[in-house]
Amino acid sequence: MTMSAETISGVVSQRPGPVPPADRILQLDMLRGWAVLGILAVNAMAFAWPVTALMSPGDVFGHTGSNAWGDWVTEVFFQDKFRTLFTLLFGASIFLVGGEREDEGRGKLLRSRLFWLAVVGILHGAAIWYGDILLHYAVCGLIVLLMRSWSARRLLWVGGGISGLWMVIATVAPLVLGGLGPEFSAKMAANAPQVTMEQLNAAVAAYKAGGGAPWIENLKAWGLTAALSLALIPVTVPLMLLGLGLFKSGFFSGRAPTLLYGLVVIAGAAVLAVDGGASAPGRDAASLPIAGLNEAAGGLSLLVSLAYVSMLLLMTRFGLGILTGRLAPVGRMAFTNYLTQSLIMASLFYLPWGPQWMGTMGPAGLWPIVGGIWALQLVWSPLWLSVFTMGPLEWLWRCLTYGRMVPLRA
Repeated sequence: MTMSAETISGVVSQRPGPVPPADRILQLDMLRGWAVLGILAVNAMAFAWPVTALMSPGDVFGHTGSNAWGDWVTEVFFQDKFRTLFTLLFGASIFLVGGEREDEGRGKLLRSRLFWLAVVGILHGAAIWYGDILLHYAVCGLIVLLMRSWSARRLLWVGGGISGLWMVIATVAPLVLGGLGPEFSAKMAANAPQVTMEQLNAAVAAYKAGGGAPWIENLKAWGLTAALSLALIPVTVPLMLLGLGLFKSGFFSGRAPTLLYGLVVIAGAAVLAVDGGASAPGRDAASLPIAGLNEAAGGLSLLVSLAYVSMLLLMTRFGLGILTGRLAPVGRMAFTNYLTQSLIMASLFYLPWGPQWMGTMGPAGLWPIVGGIWALQLVWSPLWLSVFTMGPLEWLWRCLTYGRMVPLRA
């Protein structure tokens, strides 16, 4: 069933404004909360180490023991899954804000919202953390807004078709390369650029050189990642279209058949089982029944993202809303929580007023920090929203978007 802007947000007023809390879609807030918490687990290593180390095709960290298991959890259950979910949900928000293309007033509002998102993304990436995704989303949103009035069927065919093609390529390519034999893989690895420990230590030291060094290093890294993000537009835009199609069809709001959600959960669980078993610490790649199986399973991250969605919606449908509902306040403040995560992590790892832990922690040491931030945001989000209608940065974003002060107190 196709959903219009009016059925989503109530009757559109003559003077557009923020959606009242009572009119928000609980399922979207819940999924958004799940996404913003999970994405921190993926981003943690990018706060703790320089970008040069993370972009190396080899493992310069030599993860063993608890670090190997910490990295395994991140790679199998979080890597690409939560960025994908975040992207799908952002596609739905394009329509929630902008409505149909014929609505000039809401279209202007959407363009203003994306403009200010880009401004915040530039400030965030240049001054706090090079891994910012907001600027990229703003650019892709300007493309998606042109297609926001497409039917659910068309969005699903186009967005799902292109995203499915990328998924097939990401799954088949490792199998093809693995089929060429270990000698070919070893030759490729030898010819790939590698970061040495000397280079890694020099990059860490540059962050700790004092004065404005952390900001300079972050700015250089942001310039690189922002340029590389242009290559991801053909991946991100289809995912946003798919997300909007899933929203218009009722999938994200919990209105799809239980059987469909169950089948998606089973498919995602199967992917996780294969990926987890094939990439378990201590597992020799030569022992895999199919060469490249672990990388191929990782290419199916979209299925896992949709399985997470289905799992949460089924839990809510069958009486576990008391658990899944805890995520909704986090999702209502996703913008604030995402940027707060960056501020906390940057302060801990490289900004001069913090302990400057850059280059000192592997995945095992990062997980307690990630868990602590999760707990903090799960507690502070509902407390804040018991007094105010939206998060503090959501309020600032909306004031800039509407060009006027909007109410903050509940």
